Amino acid sequence: MFEEYSREDLEGMLCDAALNWLTHDGLWFLTVEERFDMETAIEMDGKAWEGFTVVEAKRIMKRHGIEEGGGIPALAKALALRLYAFINKQEIVEQTEEHLVFRMNDCRVQAARKRKGLPDFPCKPVGIIEYSGFARTIDPRIETRCIGCPPDDHPDQWYCAWQFTLRREEE
Repeated sequence: MFEEYSREDLEGMLCDAALNWLTHDGLWFLTVEERFDMETAIEMDGKAWEGFTVVEAKRIMKRHGIEEGGGIPALAKALALRLYAFINKQEIVEQTEEHLVFRMNDCRVQAARKRKGLPDFPCKPVGIIEYSGFARTIDPRIETRCIGCPPDDHPDQWYCAWQFTLRREEE
């Protein structure tokens, strides 16, 4: 089926699928928020992300031959293959064998809120669950620290930033 499509068409379809996923996530969140409240929606969103981030990491690992326990290089590769990577602007600003700093420079959710004159969405509690779970799935030795994420103040150059550190086993 895919042979009839150009590379450009396939890339567009992949971006459309990622946007559809993000739209569903947002509509789900708004439905829970309308029915209950923001606090409950964030709590439920965290529970959903707790499971999704592990599934996403495992599928990326399987598809791309990333072995569990691959450390920071494996995490860097996997971060570039997440659904977010196809629709948001992100970058790794520091990377060594034991340390990685990742930034989400342009987030579709936050950018849409900014265009509407709304404050940043306070995604930090869910982000901690999401990024920690993703990194631990890639390598259980990776510890995650939030550098900044809304509702934290952040510079105009990025919305959230995360530090990943490979915990060395004691000899």
